[in-house]
Amino acid sequence: MPVTGMPPVSVFMTVRNEERDLADCVERILDQDYAGELEVVVAVGPSEDRTREIADALAAEHPTVTVVDNPTGLTPHGLNAAIAAARHDFLVRADGHALFPSHYLTAVVTALMETGAANVGGCMAPHGTTPFGRAVARTMSSRFGIGGAAFHTGGAPGPQLTVYLGAFRRSALEKVGGYDEHFVRAQDWELNHRLREAGETIWFLPDLAVTYHPRETWKAFATQQYRTGGWRRRVIRRHPETASVRYLAPPTVVVASALGLVAGILGLFTTPWLLLGLLAPVAYLVGVTAASLWEGRDLDAAARVRLPVAMVTMHFAWGLGFLLS
Repeated sequence: MPVTGMPPVSVFMTVRNEERDLADCVERILDQDYAGELEVVVAVGPSEDRTREIADALAAEHPTVTVVDNPTGLTPHGLNAAIAAARHDFLVRADGHALFPSHYLTAVVTALMETGAANVGGCMAPHGTTPFGRAVARTMSSRFGIGGAAFHTGGAPGPQLTVYLGAFRRSALEKVGGYDEHFVRAQDWELNHRLREAGETIWFLPDLAVTYHPRETWKAFATQQYRTGGWRRRVIRRHPETASVRYLAPPTVVVASALGLVAGILGLFTTPWLLLGLLAPVAYLVGVTAASLWEGRDLDAAARVRLPVAMVTMHFAWGLGFLLS
């Protein structure tokens, strides 16, 4: 029987094509050192691998695991379906790519009770297993690579715009209507924005790191970033006040580099001063190279040489997605 020194908690997640990590993710949750009742609700979307089979096997082995359907396969729909099936008032989001440290639930639920916040979360700690995956992981924790969001690069404990994943009070989620199913991506940030607009607090715990397995191939990473950039623009279209330098920098780099390159090529055949346009893409590449040398100084050689590629991929794929959404 579980110890009941803490309130009961429902961990909810939605997965699709997560054969690689799902079992490890759920087992890590079940092995938490949490002194209270715990359940896990997994919403499973249509998958091309053994995700549903693995989820059903976990539910058969562990009575505290519940599997629900997510017919659309879309993230916000699955999250809302899992929340609807969850039994408890403290709701902790998990992800098929993420692994909780053993004290995670204790830390976030304690902070929810002590701070009165609507949502509590910590840092994303990317961990790649291939050379390119390790380069992507470093890009996703670099200020030059991904910007200065606290849950990526760290900061002081306290209120923030958003956190990674998050632990919620059900009452706060119900007040704002849960995840907006219009936002296929960026739904976390958009939800936290609505919570803050409703007068709630998003609380950041910098010492709480969740291991995240990033995309390990160039195509998968570029596709992810392209789609994320596109949905970020949709968030800004819905909430114009959320536009910031961090989100406008990648599309600006794409436009400046493209215009500079075109001007430079024209300068070869027409007016020589147009060659000055090449300064824009050259300056950007010099900056990427310098940042990669510094950010990747402790990486292995194979990952270090791929770091500039990962940074350029993030900036340009994200920026193109933003511009073309």
